[in-house]
Amino acid sequence: MVPQKLTFSPLSRRQIETDFSGGHITSDAGLLLLREVDKQHRLTQRLAETLTDQRDPRMIRHELKSLVRQRVYGVAGGYEDLNDHEALRFDQALQTATGNASTLAGKSTLCRMEQAMDRQTIVKAHELLWHHFIEQHEKPPKEIVLDFDGTDIPVHGDQPGKFFNRYYDHHCYFPLYVFCGRHLLVSYLRTSNRGDARHSWAILALLVRFIREYWPQTRIVFRGDSHFSKPRLLAWCDRNQVDYIVGMARNQRLEALAAPAMDKVRTYYEAHGHKLASTFRFRYKARSWHKPRWVVARLEYGPQGPNPRFVISSRYDDGFKLYYEQYCARGDMENRIKDQQLDLFAGRTSSTHWWTNQWRLILSGFAYTLFERLRVHLKNTPFERMSAGTLRLKLIKVGAVIIRNTRRIRVLMSDSYPHKNDLSALVQRLVPQ
Repeated sequence: MVPQKLTFSPLSRRQIETDFSGGHITSDAGLLLLREVDKQHRLTQRLAETLTDQRDPRMIRHELKSLVRQRVYGVAGGYEDLNDHEALRFDQALQTATGNASTLAGKSTLCRMEQAMDRQTIVKAHELLWHHFIEQHEKPPKEIVLDFDGTDIPVHGDQPGKFFNRYYDHHCYFPLYVFCGRHLLVSYLRTSNRGDARHSWAILALLVRFIREYWPQTRIVFRGDSHFSKPRLLAWCDRNQVDYIVGMARNQRLEALAAPAMDKVRTYYEAHGHKLASTFRFRYKARSWHKPRWVVARLEYGPQGPNPRFVISSRYDDGFKLYYEQYCARGDMENRIKDQQLDLFAGRTSSTHWWTNQWRLILSGFAYTLFERLRVHLKNTPFERMSAGTLRLKLIKVGAVIIRNTRRIRVLMSDSYPHKNDLSALVQRLVPQ
């Protein structure tokens, strides 16, 4: 039996006493912010509409939209596993955010929902992300850049499609991510026993076809590292008027063509004693290419000797601008992937069902998208460029006492909450009074 009163050692002459009569206290009051963002864009509602409910209607207690919201908000709030929901289902902040006034679904109900996922559901969920991307633009942009990249997700159990990858030195999955700026378009689960560019051609073709239905005049640029410099992929881009800026692994022929320019960089280093970075553009045709293409060499010489990098481009732009401003900008995508993998638990692919693991990537993607839509309302504030994990720490993980009755739900936050002025202004922007 839990004691009604706990006594700690005194502070000076004051007794320190505690008990469990404080009512319902949450650590996630900021989930109400994501609720308002979600209401504006109907992301979880539309995601739930892509699902097919195979349950007996007479036995349903928790609707699909409630289950989807519970999982997406849970991931956004920092709860990575289904097991967390055995306690989280009683949290009144999450209940309020999901539109419920009673206990939420337990881990078994959520698990059954996830195990019912199939390929068609995943396709529809991705199409929803694409439609949402289009909706965020008032008019068609002149140009968009589609960033492709892969990463590893370690696996430790008996998940389907588990393979050992020599490069990463462990058993893993190898999902493909596609971003346009900060917009997530694709999080596609793959096995790790094939090349980095696996299925990227098909995904690019689907994306280009979809985008051109809405923006036929928009210039589309495909950008990726050297793993995506596949001859058939580049040839498809040429035939379909898709520009590309793609890295290329160095070889002896490329180094020989860049050697005269590299000699000048080496001479400068030997004369002045510090590195010089320069670029050199030239035409090059590999044996597997059907035509010559422009290659930009990034030339650098330092204490370790020459360090060239090469980029293939369909553009005839200034070499320095093309490499440093256009190609190197793809490095920002790495931060977006970290948001998914580290802060929003895209790596929790522990199910023995393939499509369940793919669904968990989708849940992470929708939690990320909610944070990005929240970020729109954070312009010109200290929160504008914070990562998803930092935004969660400062705006979502807010302690509060919740008092509910038949007429009102009161969420009482601490007077010493350090960001209360910013939070007040944010709520006024989200919910016009």
